[in-house]
Amino acid sequence: MAGVDHWREVPRQDGRRFVVTGASAGIGLETAKALAERGAHVVLAVRNLEKGRAAAGQMTGDVEVALLDVADLASVRSFADGVGAVDVLVNNAGALALPYGLSPDGVELHFATNHLGHFALANLLLPRLTDRVVVVGSPSHRHGHLDLSDLSWERRPYRAYAAYADSKLANLLFLAELQRRLTAAGSTLRATGAHPGTTATNITASTGNRVKTAIGAFGHRLTGMPAWQGALPTLYAATMDVPGNTYVGPHAVREMRGWVTGVGRSQRALDPDLAKRLWAESERLSGVSFPL
Repeated sequence: MAGVDHWREVPRQDGRRFVVTGASAGIGLETAKALAERGAHVVLAVRNLEKGRAAAGQMTGDVEVALLDVADLASVRSFADGVGAVDVLVNNAGALALPYGLSPDGVELHFATNHLGHFALANLLLPRLTDRVVVVGSPSHRHGHLDLSDLSWERRPYRAYAAYADSKLANLLFLAELQRRLTAAGSTLRATGAHPGTTATNITASTGNRVKTAIGAFGHRLTGMPAWQGALPTLYAATMDVPGNTYVGPHAVREMRGWVTGVGRSQRALDPDLAKRLWAESERLSGVSFPL
């Protein structure tokens, strides 16, 4: 696998159709832009159509813009019903350090956005996928604990970064359990994962606190890679011939910066029992089941 040899050669993707969630800015925009430049048809699945169209205007290639709010299960179902056949689904959209809030379905917003909506979308699209689901994680998953009895923080004092870490732990548990189910079903589909390390994006723009937002933005600019480089692990996971359940990220400085290489996971992220229990709870909350 590439690492310090600075992989950035995305292979040609002519004739392939990708859905990239959260594609109007940051990692999602750079991922979609690179795929379109390499010949793919790319669906920019975005919450704000105006921003999505502005992002599409920055791209060269075959792109379309479609409405998707991954925190809203009705929006997820509507998008899935209309999108058609897809080769690769890139579950990229994310939220970080939000003030406490619930989704339209009554689910804590980090969990709803980062995990549950993407869980539902992947399962709804699986019968129409030809290649893979890409899960975008974070090194913050190592700080996640994931209390399945209190996913919406109704009994615990709410902590935004802890809620984010829990949702990113859920991403990796979903990755592993999805691949286990695909393999057990005899499917040739695969699930792969990636994380961008620390990248200069606007992911902290919705904290609801000007000071926290400014500090977060400054920190990302100070220590983060440019967004095009942060997108490389996602592009690798989405286009290279790697086994299911592969997880890649930056190679250096505690996975914060660098070039694409295989990266590790916490013991919790490798817990098959926790993954199965999260899957069952995700099916219950979303009303969407594994279709294969």
